[in-house]
Amino acid sequence: MTESFYPRALLPSRRGFFGLAAGGLALSAAMKPARAQTVRSKARIVIVGAGAGGTGMANRLAERLDGAEITIVDGRKDHWYQPGFTLIAAGLKPAGYSVSGTGDWLPRSINWVEEYAANIDPEAQTVTTTGGTKLDYDYLIVAAGLTLNWGGVEGFDLAQVGKDGIGAVYAGPDYAEATWRAMDAFTDTGGTALFSRPATEMKCAGAPLKYAFLTDDYLRRKGTRDKSQMIYAANNKALFGVPIVNEKLKLLFRDRGVDVRWDHVLKGIDASAKTATFVTPAVQSIKDGAIVDTAAVEHTIAYDFINVIPPMVAPKVVQESGLSWADKWVGQGWIEVDQSTLRHLRYPNVFGIGDINGVPKGKTAASVKWHIPVIEDHLIASIQGKEGTETFNGYTSCPMITRIGRAMLIEFDYQDNLVPSFPGVIAPLEELWISWLMKETALKPTYNAMLRGKA
Repeated sequence: MTESFYPRALLPSRRGFFGLAAGGLALSAAMKPARAQTVRSKARIVIVGAGAGGTGMANRLAERLDGAEITIVDGRKDHWYQPGFTLIAAGLKPAGYSVSGTGDWLPRSINWVEEYAANIDPEAQTVTTTGGTKLDYDYLIVAAGLTLNWGGVEGFDLAQVGKDGIGAVYAGPDYAEATWRAMDAFTDTGGTALFSRPATEMKCAGAPLKYAFLTDDYLRRKGTRDKSQMIYAANNKALFGVPIVNEKLKLLFRDRGVDVRWDHVLKGIDASAKTATFVTPAVQSIKDGAIVDTAAVEHTIAYDFINVIPPMVAPKVVQESGLSWADKWVGQGWIEVDQSTLRHLRYPNVFGIGDINGVPKGKTAASVKWHIPVIEDHLIASIQGKEGTETFNGYTSCPMITRIGRAMLIEFDYQDNLVPSFPGVIAPLEELWISWLMKETALKPTYNAMLRGKA
């Protein structure tokens, strides 16, 4: 894309991720402020994880630091462009759309240890890999992402995806493609479609909603919607964590005839019977001045198509490292960082980037784009014996697809304020073609620029 593609009023601001995405890679690079001067350092920096955050961080630090020993630890050979999974599961892109080589994005000046981290010891300042390699560090950047706990859904196995009406969009590109085959077959005939989300924190919390909207759209396009039931099992009493967005989504679901079941957490499925079991969590209430415990209740819902999303937690190596919060997100393992600086609260030479962070918002690729300059600023300031000044405000974005060719461009911060990239031009809660275009066409070039440290 070129600048002339958009009217002048639609040219991106630097306020949000989609302000960069709208103009594509060339405009993003042109808008990027001049890089600060190179800093001489012999610091040993270890990055655990070569996903979006780790790779983008490696490229930024390789450019900023002269003489530093930068090591990235990750055994994955493939890099996954995860924002593309929904498009693959909608039959709009092939599985290969989201796959590239991990090494294709890493700077040659760093050391890539092609093994997974097996142990992180923040007291000894070491990372040990699955192959027994021990790495000492002066600074550690934890970019380990999260773990999809498929074992947390009883009766489910990834081998089931694509068969008997079972989908799993989050599982990976090939599984997203298999999910499309299952959804395509289901929408040919209609029936009951069942969607849910886990009770844990999760990446891209809008994805379950997007896929419900897309399935509804296909049913309507194929003329089978009247023969179908759409059920969305919400894990609590809301569809989305931002109140104004939640109200809009409730209106859209009501308009589309989606049956919402509140306080339903997926426990397991029976693939042969095509049923899913949900638990309504136990609660406490006050009766006659006393606390009354209410036992959890199980509910069984029959389906013809289901999109399974498991609980999401920090990787085991992080949970065992001593870096996790002790009193927040208990059992999930997100690391204890300051929500503004992304610096660990007990180990100041440790930073967290991306999904692994224990912060109220920010488990999206768009958030990672704004994590990177904050960590870069504070880490390099520390090397120079100074204090960093950059802060992360919780910026999170969700291009909420509501049908093929339409989306709402939702961007918000820690305080649940909407922070649109195009204030006064693109209404964030309107279903627009231009918002769809940013998701379907413009986002990937900006994501790639972020991996290179250029956005």
